[in-house]
Amino acid sequence: MIKASEEVYSSLHRRFKGDLLRPGEGGYEYARGVWNGMFARSPGLIARCADVSDVQSAIRATAATGILTAVRCGGQARFAGGCLLGSVDTATQRVGLVFPSGVVSHTGAAGLILGGGTGWLTRRFGLSCDNVEGFTLVTADASLVRANARENADLFWALRGGGGNFGVVTEFEVKLHPLTSVVLAEGLTPEAGIRKLLDCWRDLMAEAPLDLKWNVNLRVAPHAKNVPMELRGRPVVSNSMVWTGPAEAGHKYMDRALSMCSPDSVSSTIVPFMDLQTMADSDFPHGRRYYTKSGYFTYLDDNSIDRMVDSVASIPSAETMIELAYLGGAAAQVAAKETAFGDRSAPFVMTLLANWSETSADAANISWVRGLFNQLRPAMKPGVYVNFMSGDEQERVPEAYQERWDRMVEVKSHYDPNNLFRLNQNVPPRQLAAKNL
Repeated sequence: MIKASEEVYSSLHRRFKGDLLRPGEGGYEYARGVWNGMFARSPGLIARCADVSDVQSAIRATAATGILTAVRCGGQARFAGGCLLGSVDTATQRVGLVFPSGVVSHTGAAGLILGGGTGWLTRRFGLSCDNVEGFTLVTADASLVRANARENADLFWALRGGGGNFGVVTEFEVKLHPLTSVVLAEGLTPEAGIRKLLDCWRDLMAEAPLDLKWNVNLRVAPHAKNVPMELRGRPVVSNSMVWTGPAEAGHKYMDRALSMCSPDSVSSTIVPFMDLQTMADSDFPHGRRYYTKSGYFTYLDDNSIDRMVDSVASIPSAETMIELAYLGGAAAQVAAKETAFGDRSAPFVMTLLANWSETSADAANISWVRGLFNQLRPAMKPGVYVNFMSGDEQERVPEAYQERWDRMVEVKSHYDPNNLFRLNQNVPPRQLAAKNL
């Protein structure tokens, strides 16, 4: 790898406008860090591209040497491929508009969108990828390609949910929507009321209007000042509800949920959209260790609920949780064949999210996630959201796309026949897929 990295550096350094960082040089240690502390990478060369021509040069050089190549978002100030969600939100809120995206502002926009993109506004405005009208990307042969409904329509289809398999996206053309504030209601349901709360959530969300997004997390209540003393260290459901319509119209839905929460844990207020988009940042900082498994339920049956509730007592980390979300809404109104994104017909999305700090706790947290997932999987509908997959789930990638798989392989084979872009939830091109049969 050292020799190949030096070859890439030699071919780039005279004309590269951005930064080329090698081990031991200033800025390298900071640049190599990634969000998930489970992974400590030491690349032979980091190329921080300043513009599209830098991206093209880097791809030509890496393709020529055959060096293993990863693509990563950065922090540019426009809605380019390196933009973070916080930058997008800041720019769009200046004119009272929003782009439906994720819930943590230091998330890279490109990775989120290419995998689908879910967040507080998914039920109201659809997935992030549903709101993209065009892409500009550099493909594996360093060509600059446009993809939209009129140009390269197959690539446009694949990029909306197909992940980073097809190239480096340098620009997104997106739809925006007017919104500056929402109603945010939160509360903790004590252990004795968890089952009743989940029954209510399951049934209410099936009939709820698009303006309501109600997420529930099963977890151990933290020892925090805003948590009632009697709940600390005990199993709870953490409820977070967002209402995007007129405030008075949302009370009947939110009040019903909040009535099942500990009164001292309840809050309900109108918040600026920017506050909503940053309130989870401190819960998911860079450098902690994360491990996830996720899946869909067509219906969340009583037995699955019981298994989840019973498992909370054995959670190995205070920050680990079972996340439950209900999609439906605008996301379900997009036809299954319209994008590469996976199943839209199963509205219940469950994510087992382990979150811890010490290396010594790896085995306990990973084992807990895998064990509970295996118990729950028989009741799930086949399918998985690629943005919620861990790095050890390559065998589930065809499951994510199901009947879309063959078309995905065709598009991949056309734009990346040698699988240059493979450090992802990988769709191998036809010739490589055939070798693995």
